[in-house]
Amino acid sequence: MATVTGSASLLLCLMTISFVAAAAATPSPSKKSEDHGKTLSLTLYQHETINKTAYMVVDGVAGAGVSQTTTPFGTIYVFRDNLTVHADRASAVAGVAEGSSVTTSLDGLLSLSAAKITLDHRGRRGSVSVLGGTHNTKPADHPVVGGTGDFAYALGYVRTSPVDLRGSTVTYKMELSLYWPPYAQYAPTP
Repeated sequence: MATVTGSASLLLCLMTISFVAAAAATPSPSKKSEDHGKTLSLTLYQHETINKTAYMVVDGVAGAGVSQTTTPFGTIYVFRDNLTVHADRASAVAGVAEGSSVTTSLDGLLSLSAAKITLDHRGRRGSVSVLGGTHNTKPADHPVVGGTGDFAYALGYVRTSPVDLRGSTVTYKMELSLYWPPYAQYAPTP
């Protein structure tokens, strides 16, 4: 009986040690920032000029008129805007944002947007695709719904915020927060 109890104690002790060792080897959410290959935070600036890099292809039917920040309800526009590393349009180009938006509010400030963000920056090449609601004068979060190249399997979101809404070219700050497996499950929900 003592042999069985001693064997059971030894087995229990070994199981406890292997459980503790496995728990220590499993990455926790707090360690994700230490592994540079699994997360990426990147800030770029989008520059959009009506009738140069963005075009209205369907005029809206009601609500607000056309301005730097508003379009009538139902307006569809397409864009292909440069992304730069600084808010200055003359700074280095790191990629492009291309897609379309449909104005979905009568005040002309909200749109449903689908975009592909193609990057060649900091040694990373590929694209992320986003789909979500955009507010023209306030920050908006867009979930990442796909990726290619170095961004394959990435999850996360892209936050856009207005920087300069005056003049013929408007500028938005674009903050990408990307997470790859196994850290994707710890991606914060904006």
